[in-house]
This record gives sequence, C-alpha cells and structure tokens, in this order.
Amino acid sequence: MLSELETKLLGVMMIVIMLGMGASLTFKDFRIAFKKPQGIAIGVVTTYVLTPITGWLLATMLQLPAPWAVGLILMACLPGGTTSNIFNYFSKGVLSLSILMTVVSTLLAVVLVPVTLGIFSAGIEGDWKIPPGNVAQVLFVLLVPTLIGMLLRKWNPNVGATIELIGGLLGVVVILFLVVSWVPRNYQLLATTPWQVYFGAIGLGVFGFGVGYVFARLVRQDPQRSRTIALETGIQNGPLGVLIVVLTFSGPQQQEVLLIPVLYSLFIVITSSIVTVWFRRISTREALARDAAKVQGVSAGAGKPA
Repeated sequence: MLSELETKLLGVMMIVIMLGMGASLTFKDFRIAFKKPQGIAIGVVTTYVLTPITGWLLATMLQLPAPWAVGLILMACLPGGTTSNIFNYFSKGVLSLSILMTVVSTLLAVVLVPVTLGIFSAGIEGDWKIPPGNVAQVLFVLLVPTLIGMLLRKWNPNVGATIELIGGLLGVVVILFLVVSWVPRNYQLLATTPWQVYFGAIGLGVFGFGVGYVFARLVRQDPQRSRTIALETGIQNGPLGVLIVVLTFSGPQQQEVLLIPVLYSLFIVITSSIVTVWFRRISTREALARDAAKVQGVSAGAGKPA
C-alpha cells in the first residue's frame, strides 16, 4: 500500500508526465497523421483490442484470483506509456510514429479504457471490480495537462521541447520511485507470491511485443515500423495503472490489487531494455545492408561503358 505522501507525489508526477506527452506533439502532427492513418489505426487495434485480449487470456489460463486478475486486466487495457518513446528512440524505431501512437491512444483512453475494462473484467464481481466511471474521471483529468502541453509547444517550441524531455525522463523516474518505495516494504509478500503472478506481470509485456510485431507485419508494415508498434503495444502506462488502483481501493484490498501493476512496472523496464538492444542491432544491420547495396549500385554504374 502506498502512503498518503507517495500517492500525492505519484499524482503530481503523472501530471508532469502528461504535460510532457502533450508537449511532444503539435496540432500539425495530427493533421499529417490523419492523412496517413494506417499506423495509428494499427496502434489503436493492438492497444485496445489485442493487448486486452492477451491480458484476459493470461488471467484466465493462469486462474488468477480476483484481485490479481483485476490488476492484470487493468494494465492490459491501459494506453501506452511515455517510456515507450524513450525505448523506441534507443532502438532506432520510427520515433514520430511512437510518439503519435502514445498520445492518440492516451486521448482515446477516456472512452476506450472504461469500455475495454468493462468488457474484459465482466466476470469479476463484488468489491474487486474497478468502476469504469472512476477510470474515465482519472483519464479525463489527465487530459488537461496533455492539452496544456500541446498549447505550450505551439506557443514556444523550446519550452515545449524542454517539457517533453522532462516528462519522458520522469516516466522512468516514476517507475523507479514505485520500485524503491514499495518493494522494500513488501519483500515478504513478494517472496511468497506465486509464480503465476510473476508470469502474468512479465508475460503481458513480452507477449505484447510479439502480438504487436506479428500483427503489424500481417498488415504489411515494414520491419522498422513493426518494431516500433511492437514496443508501443508491449509497454503500458504502469504509473497510470498504479494511480487508478490507489484512487479506487484502500487498505489490504489496495495492496493485493496493486501487486501486478507494480511488478509489471518493474519488469517492463528490464524486458524492454533487452528487446531494445535486440531491435537496435537489427536496425543497425539493416542500415549497413542498405549502405552496402548503395555502394554496390554505384560501383556497378561506374563500371558500365559510356
């Protein structure tokens, strides 16, 4: 369970993160995106259809009790986090697509998260169910700093770029904050946690990467864009999930539901780092192959008789 001070800090951090997310985009970006909306449409499908299905399947096959199932399904229904933009940058993905997918999925979250959460948690009854209305209220409030960030970017690009950087870095800081503040106090709980919980928390991200990449390739996206969509699909907004839980539950009930969102936030950094290194190596090989092909083309052209 988070203390009152930690809950307040988490709320402030989320506002700054959403401010930075908004500052990463201009209104012109949306006009450009809607002219070629295929990548965005794919991202919406992977975020709000395929990932919730993945979370529901994991919770069902692992036969998770209600509090852990709620935590897992909640995480599966959330939009992508700002940390996905950082990992896509280092993996040499299509950063503009990554940022746009994150922001669009967050803007749509006010409507789509309550809907998907209501559908996939329908079998969970009683005090463990998260009211979709509560989720919509939290997301609506967080839209305000997102729009303010966009306006700041329009007013002064330099200020917007600074806020964007701070927001992105703070996304990582929030995850570290959750780990440092919560894990030491609950090491006994973690030591006795069943393997199914760890499998669900880690598997949501890992299977999300795979589902996102395979689906993107099936709809004929190139490998680089597919890798970008994979990271966007696998990385959910962990701090947002934690915030929703602490604002919905209290006491021991909060502690139980909070377990998977915190574990997910911890392990997604590790799995994303591994996948990022792998993707970066693939991108580097592809770039070298393209350069070699250009050199061969130039050499072949130069060797032809005039």
